[in-house]
Amino acid sequence: MPRPIRKAVFPVAGLGTRFLPATKAMPKEMLTVVDRPLIQYVVDEAREAGIEHFIFVTGRNKSVIEDHFDKQYELESTLRKRGKSLELDLLEQDLPGAGETSFTRQQEPLGLGHAIWCARHLVGEEPFAVLLPDMIMKASPGCLAQMVDVYNRRDGGNVIAVEETPWEQVHRYGVVGGADWQDNHFTVTQMVEKPKREHAPSNLIISGRYILQPEIFRELDRQETGAGGEIQITDAMKRMMWSQHFHGVKYDGVTYDCGDKVGFLAANIALALEREDIAPAFREVLGKVIPQHGGKLSWG
Repeated sequence: MPRPIRKAVFPVAGLGTRFLPATKAMPKEMLTVVDRPLIQYVVDEAREAGIEHFIFVTGRNKSVIEDHFDKQYELESTLRKRGKSLELDLLEQDLPGAGETSFTRQQEPLGLGHAIWCARHLVGEEPFAVLLPDMIMKASPGCLAQMVDVYNRRDGGNVIAVEETPWEQVHRYGVVGGADWQDNHFTVTQMVEKPKREHAPSNLIISGRYILQPEIFRELDRQETGAGGEIQITDAMKRMMWSQHFHGVKYDGVTYDCGDKVGFLAANIALALEREDIAPAFREVLGKVIPQHGGKLSWG
């Protein structure tokens, strides 16, 4: 049985420039999808997969993320006095236990690989997960839980979540090639960062979830820069492929890229329509708004 995945790293130091001016004073990870911050959805996914220790790699102006995962005594006291038991329960269920969160700083924006490297002392010598907070993966069980299942079935190694994208878009992503397919998982044989269509080994793209062995930190220790002059996690993984197994999981679910404005809006609509408390009223509003703007609405 491979070593369990107990820790997860959340790189949350990005500037969120695509959402300015909203992110001028508020971290993009705290933008809300319906009524919950982006980062909460991703932490919930990690918790469902059995993660016990949540490691946040932050930057300047990100202290509100730490506050979000802390107790708010004044707020809780006010809710208690007003008999708001439902709201109190919601706060409690989102709150990690004492000692389950750690925060470290990435002082300079030197890339995803560098952000992960900043968590090396908190992770230590054990396998760990990485979850990009821009990506909401709507799945049941969650994307990371599906990956942990494959990790156990494949007797460890490194695991990457992948999904299909149209061939004309492969140049925007890290792309993998694979062999030895078993159900929805396979052995990764190639990784190419943002290839031209004619050079792409497949249309399977890396989609923001990783399970990595601690040896990745030795590769990141080199501090070698790649695309964009940044330290790229894909480059470090490619070097590790000579000595370690990498497995891909074509996970069963839907990804909403909330680092993109359209993806963020799509996530809000999709998740709102799944909420029993607001879906009926929201459907009615959409039925009025969309035709007013030249669209057609069909609920199937």
